[in-house]
Amino acid sequence: MRAQRNETDFRHTQEMINVLKEWEDDGECDLYFFDEAGFSQSSSLPYAWSPIAKPWEVTAYPHSKRLNVLGFLTRKGEFFHHMTTDSVTTETVIEAFDQFAAHKDPNAFAVVILDNAKMHRSKAFQRKRIDWMAHRIHLVYLSPYSPELNLIEILWREIKYRWLPLTAYSSFDKLCEAVKKVCNGYGTDYSITFA
Repeated sequence: MRAQRNETDFRHTQEMINVLKEWEDDGECDLYFFDEAGFSQSSSLPYAWSPIAKPWEVTAYPHSKRLNVLGFLTRKGEFFHHMTTDSVTTETVIEAFDQFAAHKDPNAFAVVILDNAKMHRSKAFQRKRIDWMAHRIHLVYLSPYSPELNLIEILWREIKYRWLPLTAYSSFDKLCEAVKKVCNGYGTDYSITFA
């Protein structure tokens, strides 16, 4: 993926994000990083510690249902999210943005950084941009093939590989409950310190 990106575009996007971070630090905007993540019982578990001669065993469910989380993350510990077990479509993303618009401080100017997924570039999504601008929400797209510039990717990694207990994978209901607990507890029980 990295080999496919334009390094000049990547550096320009990186510089733009740094300027937006300065604006946020100066109180000129609220900066959010948006993305979607899926959680299922077939998620990959890279490793786990277990007592000697008592290995953890987790059943793989190749056709597990999927919980999709659409999230808006700030560097200051705010996390607004929308969950669904339906497939993520343009309509799902629009619904999440509409809920975010209704939730955010109406006087605050928000900048939302997002990737170039088809559902983020669709005609229906683009038509909604004017509505969101009326709510003082401005969208900024990352340069293609630049997931490391989207800070919410760090959150997804922490949830999947550090914060979800192995026992969460024993049933889909337990997995949903555990993901909701982590997402609802972000900023108090769970946190990431961003530079």
